Amino acid sequence: MTEKTTHANPNKNRTPRHRAREFALQGLYQWLLNNEPAATIIANIRTAHGFDKADSEYFKELLHGAIAQSVELRELLAPTVDRPVAELSPIEHAVLLLGAYELKNQLEIPYRVVINEAVELTKSFGGIDGHKYVNGVLDRLVGRLRPDEAGADAKR
Repeated sequence: MTEKTTHANPNKNRTPRHRAREFALQGLYQWLLNNEPAATIIANIRTAHGFDKADSEYFKELLHGAIAQSVELRELLAPTVDRPVAELSPIEHAVLLLGAYELKNQLEIPYRVVINEAVELTKSFGGIDGHKYVNGVLDRLVGRLRPDEAGADAKR
């Protein structure tokens, strides 16, 4: 998986948390394709260029959490997608697992931030219009996982 360079400044807004999400996405991608254990994936990714600028604890939490909860997260995603989750592209699948994990477990992060980060990851690593699909799926999921937060936004 290589990062696309379609953006004017791909390094813009690459906070340690964003970098953690990028590396977690790469780890989930490896896991989906090769079914390697998380420990092996983490060991490999820790040697990647730029990992020292990532929030390594958040990376591990995202990767371990999304893998450990993958069955439940796929069940949550299933009603919000237009095909079986297993038929999604590996990038969209991995981004949606990350986004669903954060929406479900990282309640201190506003849902709009979770969705925006997922969209940005998909723009960087996914297909041409994959970000639109990811945005729609996670937006539908917010209504199920964070109805109070979504409702408060709707009233504004």
